[in-house]
Amino acid sequence: MQPHIKLGRIWGIQIGLHLSWILIAFLIAFSLAAQFALVNPDWSTATVWTTAIVTGLLFFVSVILHELSHAAVAKMRGLPVRSITLFALGGVASIEKDAADASTEFWMGIAGPIASVVIGVLCLAAASAFGWVPENQLFAPSTPALTALVWLGFINITLAIFNMLPGFPLDGGRVLRAIIWWVTGNVDRSTRIAARVGQIFAILFIVWGVFQFFSGAGFGGLWLAFIGWFLLSAAGASYAQVEVTQNLRGLKAADVMRNDCAIADGRQNLQQFVDENILRSGNRCFLVVEDNHLAGLITTHEIKDIPRDEWPSKTVADAMRTFDKLQTIKPETSLTDALETMASNDVNQLPVVSGRRIAGVISRNSIVQLLQTRRELEV
Repeated sequence: MQPHIKLGRIWGIQIGLHLSWILIAFLIAFSLAAQFALVNPDWSTATVWTTAIVTGLLFFVSVILHELSHAAVAKMRGLPVRSITLFALGGVASIEKDAADASTEFWMGIAGPIASVVIGVLCLAAASAFGWVPENQLFAPSTPALTALVWLGFINITLAIFNMLPGFPLDGGRVLRAIIWWVTGNVDRSTRIAARVGQIFAILFIVWGVFQFFSGAGFGGLWLAFIGWFLLSAAGASYAQVEVTQNLRGLKAADVMRNDCAIADGRQNLQQFVDENILRSGNRCFLVVEDNHLAGLITTHEIKDIPRDEWPSKTVADAMRTFDKLQTIKPETSLTDALETMASNDVNQLPVVSGRRIAGVISRNSIVQLLQTRRELEV
């Protein structure tokens, strides 16, 4: 998931916001304000909303800490972490490679819920130390600061419990997959089982949410159904990913790359190149080669970065992505690794090179066509 708003970096990990976070942030603040006004009728409107907004912001800080715990385990196990994005249902850490063993998968999965429980317990302990008495004021502490601490405590513990539901892609589903993987030694089978369990939980969420809505629960029921729909989609995508991985196993970039790549002259005028090469051929990706060595790559993406009125005064070499900025793979790179590289760098084509000598180009389309052919022939 790509962030729309970048907040900065922690441990070299980009922290960002998806636009859907803005909606859920407003809903959380609104819900907390309504609850605080109900249990503290003597509070002013300003106090209610200030406490609600501060509590909501601190909750999203705790979500970042939850995701950072996943990222910390991943980094300790040698897995690169690109970003953490807050979105409508919490947060997601973009880990560029899958775990190589069941142990790594287990600790990566369980780290988040452990972090949420620790945060929740610390918040409740701090509230108790500052005068909160659960027996007399469980959900109605006497001050705004205590209220924020108590609600943060319960929200984080609830988040941990929810995430430990044994359905992929929730953290509990990852823990379940790790356990099945450890028992069977088969990562594909463990992912299928965990994804199926995730689909079952998702359907239960949808059914229960719809039932709650028609029973008078209102928005709360629809929210449960929405969570169920999201989990159902994510679990289905995970199951499909296993099928893709299985179909591509044993295949390398050299098996599907094109070696009749379109070549561009770096000295050619950019306007002329667009008119005579791209618009006439329909090709969207050209290699720029000098002395039989790859100098760079130019696609419609690089061209659109140049203002149109500057095309007549620019050359292909001016617009191309130079070799040192290119993500390339080798002919022996597996197709699954090639797909991961495309996804992590958000590109549709990868040059296949040996040294700096161009061997071909591999694209998402060529991999999709391969999968369709193998599916048709049931290979």
